[in-house]
Amino acid sequence: MTFKEFNFKPQLQRAIDDAGFKEPSPVQEEAIPIILEGKDIVGQAHTGTGKTAAFGLPILNMMELDGSVETVVIVPTRELATQVSDELYRFGKYLGVNTATVYGGSSYSRQIKHINNAGIIVATPGRFLDLLSSGQINISPKFLVLDEADEMLDMGFLDDIKEIFTYFDAPRQTLMFSATMPPAIRELSKTILYRPEFVTITKSNVTNDKIKQNYYVVRENERDDALIRLLDFKDPEKAIVFCRTKREVDRLSNFLASKGYMAKGLHGDMEQRQREEVIKAFKRDALEILIATDVAARGLDVSNVTHVFNYHIPFDSESYVHRIGRTGRAGKEGVAISIVTPHEFNSLKKIQKNVGSQLESKVIPTIADVQMRQKDALKEKVASQEISDVARAFVEELQKEFVDEDIALKLASLMYKANDIDGSDKIGMTTGEVEKLFHRFENEEAQKRGSKRRNRGHNNRGRNKRRRDGDDRGNRNRNNNRRR
Repeated sequence: MTFKEFNFKPQLQRAIDDAGFKEPSPVQEEAIPIILEGKDIVGQAHTGTGKTAAFGLPILNMMELDGSVETVVIVPTRELATQVSDELYRFGKYLGVNTATVYGGSSYSRQIKHINNAGIIVATPGRFLDLLSSGQINISPKFLVLDEADEMLDMGFLDDIKEIFTYFDAPRQTLMFSATMPPAIRELSKTILYRPEFVTITKSNVTNDKIKQNYYVVRENERDDALIRLLDFKDPEKAIVFCRTKREVDRLSNFLASKGYMAKGLHGDMEQRQREEVIKAFKRDALEILIATDVAARGLDVSNVTHVFNYHIPFDSESYVHRIGRTGRAGKEGVAISIVTPHEFNSLKKIQKNVGSQLESKVIPTIADVQMRQKDALKEKVASQEISDVARAFVEELQKEFVDEDIALKLASLMYKANDIDGSDKIGMTTGEVEKLFHRFENEEAQKRGSKRRNRGHNNRGRNKRRRDGDDRGNRNRNNNRRR
């Protein structure tokens, strides 16, 4: 289906068209009709599946635009508050909807001023509760949204959430979204929602089928060279490189910048202003590569990310889904690339099994591969280049010493040299070596399964022996009873 089939207000549909959205994601297709019916909802879906639009679009369509605060969205972090607020403002711009972003560490008076002119508040729990409990704001929203509810639970906000809801009377429409459903979140849903509908995005469609997922097996000391080679070969318009640690983010961002890439890091130890500047630069294409930790990128919503690179694969499948969900958005195609070592191969296969999608093994391109890839770009540059008088005079000077063919070859060689490719010609494992690694992994798994079966057989024999011993004792007891 398409977004036009939801029959949104023309102003809202215009904003959707501007954003380039054409086909709804699974969570949007299931959740939007339920929300438009006025029902409460519990949506279980990971970040990157389009949750903001899933609740934001139907709410914007139903808002009366009466000048009051009609909608409150509660999120776990300042970064996510800014992202959600920006996206809702973008969708509501032709409706005249203003959003206010509320979080700690910023001026109370400025935030209250924004609230007085807003139809939507996007807030973190702590600061929002402060404003409510101190009486600095008095609002009666028609729509309440809890986004990333499990994250708020992990961060210790559960009591704040419960208290926030004591300030708002029914009737209201309440929407809850969470990647996982621990018992505490299920209990919370029972207390703050009224007969909710449940939408669950299953493992089979957790990862976007428009994201090509590839992995490259390298040795540990080849990671940097592999990343550089892949960046040169793929030539991404906008990419996020994920690292496990803040120290790794700092080192890698400095390394890439030293190689001439427009790259900057993003992690939790940076000041809020620094983080906002980096995100804004990445959004407006002043950066082509963002290097980030999982926590720093949680809730990050930047359109037109063409590639996601896993410098190290994450520790769990959920983080993998969060990471690659940064690309392939709004119906567009994306590429997710993981750099792994033989030591990490087992973890990679477990992730593949858990997310239910196929990761394809690839070989790191050679220098010649990159040069061939660059050939078309160089041809375009040559074709579009205007001929200057200085260049004409220079070629005439060269023609006194060289034939035309040699001049062309020498100038082309200079162009290729300017795009010199760093690193060894061959990086990482070949297809044959990866196949051997895969077979070794399969054999190890088979041996583990065989060992488990043998252990079960041993346990069964023990149980059978005990059962026979018990039967023998039972028979002896029965015979003794007969003799008595």
